[in-house]
Amino acid sequence: MVLAKKISNHNFKAFLWHAGFLAFAQNFMDVDIIIPAMVIESGGKAMHIGILTAIMLGGSSFTQLFFAPYISHVPFKKKYLIIGISTRILALFALGIILLYLRNNQSAAILWLIFLFITLFSLAGAFTNISYNDILGKSVLPAKRKSFFSAKQTIAGAIVLFSAFLATKVLAAFKFPTNFGAMFFIGAILLLIASVGFWNIKEIEPSGLKINGFKAFIRILSKELTINKKLTYFLGFINTQGIIISFLPFVMLYAKQTLHTQSSDTGSFLLFKVIGIVIISLLVFFISNKIRYNKLLYFNVFLSTVLIIATFLVNDQYLLRYIFVLGGITFSLYTITMNGLLLEVSTTENRAIYTGFAGAGNIFPALLPIIGGGIISVFGFNAFFILYLIIVFSSIFFIYKIDCKK
Repeated sequence: MVLAKKISNHNFKAFLWHAGFLAFAQNFMDVDIIIPAMVIESGGKAMHIGILTAIMLGGSSFTQLFFAPYISHVPFKKKYLIIGISTRILALFALGIILLYLRNNQSAAILWLIFLFITLFSLAGAFTNISYNDILGKSVLPAKRKSFFSAKQTIAGAIVLFSAFLATKVLAAFKFPTNFGAMFFIGAILLLIASVGFWNIKEIEPSGLKINGFKAFIRILSKELTINKKLTYFLGFINTQGIIISFLPFVMLYAKQTLHTQSSDTGSFLLFKVIGIVIISLLVFFISNKIRYNKLLYFNVFLSTVLIIATFLVNDQYLLRYIFVLGGITFSLYTITMNGLLLEVSTTENRAIYTGFAGAGNIFPALLPIIGGGIISVFGFNAFFILYLIIVFSSIFFIYKIDCKK
């Protein structure tokens, strides 16, 4: 069945509804600051933060390697989209309930329940993302996709600062663990409202791309690595510079253990991170036609280096908030440039499968947080910062080899 303009417009609005309320919910379930801060307040140590970060940031992307081959066999994926987002909503509600009933003498036992539901929340996100990209690509006409991403960015930009400000008020209004319990309840309710958009999608076209199981996926990846050397360097890039996305949770741990920050400081850290994201998003929007990706890539390596060194040198809670501005900038700039590089190394015919490779290629970002947690426990933060610096610097080699012309 051919996608009609009327159905495309209907789906356009449905996806936009989801994007708007997801942007509102995002700060109430932030994986860089809110969830790590909650785990630290619940009694989590360096290894807990390492495992948590591995699950939420690297691991959730890596699991697409296992989800993609099997979901790709199904021609219509709306039910998987609904299952995925519903699981995330239930996981957030469960976290809220656990925290509202948390008592000091129960923290050790409940910490494992928290990890269980965070793992469920993260893996369900990876599961949902596969169906989301597939359905979006075939349910909105190509001529409307650029308008969709533009509208999505505009709406998210308008909502995200207000959302961050509201989240800081919620965190300050209650003491731990009630404040974090309230955060997850609000996040779950907003995500539930966002899911209405998914329920309203009209999926009329079956998916054309099918991968015959996990072995076929690996076989295709091996073949493409042989044919396209830029794919090899691209995977090298996301396994080196990509580690920067896992840095902020450790900054939260550093702030708590070294500078003795309180639960009330978490809201300001979140707000300053969002300010950094908004600053770089606006800057890239205005200069996107005037600057090559290569310059942005090298600039992000420089900013990441400054971020790591500045975190090590800062000894004041007030100055620490500016670390989160820089963290928001480097995280957002990495995401923007990574997606741009993906377009450079792929073609129209293989872009969908290359997106799967990018998710599955997050091996080192998935493992490094666990290694980092162990290093902090044994050798302290100094060794941890040096390790991150060395790995981020090594990304220069892969940026040079890719030599992005756009």
